[in-house]
Amino acid sequence: MPFAGLGIHAIIAIICAVHAIRTRQNMYWLFILFGFPLLGSLVYFFAVYLPNSRLERGAMKAISAATKAIDPMREVREARASFDSTPTAQNQMRLASALLEVGEPHEAAEQYEACLNGPFAHDAEIRFGTAKAFVECQRHAEALRLLESLRQERPDFRSEAVSLLIARSLAGMGRSSEARQEFENAVARFGTFEAKAEYAILCYAIGDTATSERLHEELQKIRSRWTTLTLELNEAVVRRLDAARALASNRF
Repeated sequence: MPFAGLGIHAIIAIICAVHAIRTRQNMYWLFILFGFPLLGSLVYFFAVYLPNSRLERGAMKAISAATKAIDPMREVREARASFDSTPTAQNQMRLASALLEVGEPHEAAEQYEACLNGPFAHDAEIRFGTAKAFVECQRHAEALRLLESLRQERPDFRSEAVSLLIARSLAGMGRSSEARQEFENAVARFGTFEAKAEYAILCYAIGDTATSERLHEELQKIRSRWTTLTLELNEAVVRRLDAARALASNRF
């Protein structure tokens, strides 16, 4: 039995080591995992694996949604206070993100642009946030330039979100056929509710009734299985989808 226990500890350590190598963690984790098989694996699980897992991200999204429902401006106030007291790029980026979340894209874009002029001008998160704010401000050409350079330099960075923002930028510039192709690629690759919803919004806008209604049926099936929390997490895109469908219905 002692040998069996030792074997299990070793197997768990190997699994953690494979994860560490595949996700490009610091190599000192290998020493910790094999130097202290059981304890090292536990530390790795809570310090590295869990914070990056879907379970953790889902829990954080749920907490964030609940906080926003109770006090939607709380993060903006706290971020602004932090930036006012310590005007670092990190605090400015936090403020810009908070502003974007509460529907203040113009001020968010100003804050993000200021970050782009500093030492973190090439930071992927800042460039992505700036592009997202630009899309919401209808500054589609500027957003597209940022997103295309980001995709070229960091093809694995937020690949779905970047793809959807590129498609929305193309649509906003009137390049509907290119936007459709980008959306179709995103739906085929990711198959998420958001990808299908964004594609449906484009189809409603260009009058492609057949595709938009097919997507609407698929989306309704997905929404029928949602909890109240899931609906809250997807509220923004659902609101835009319903508005696009209503507008299309009024035209015909």
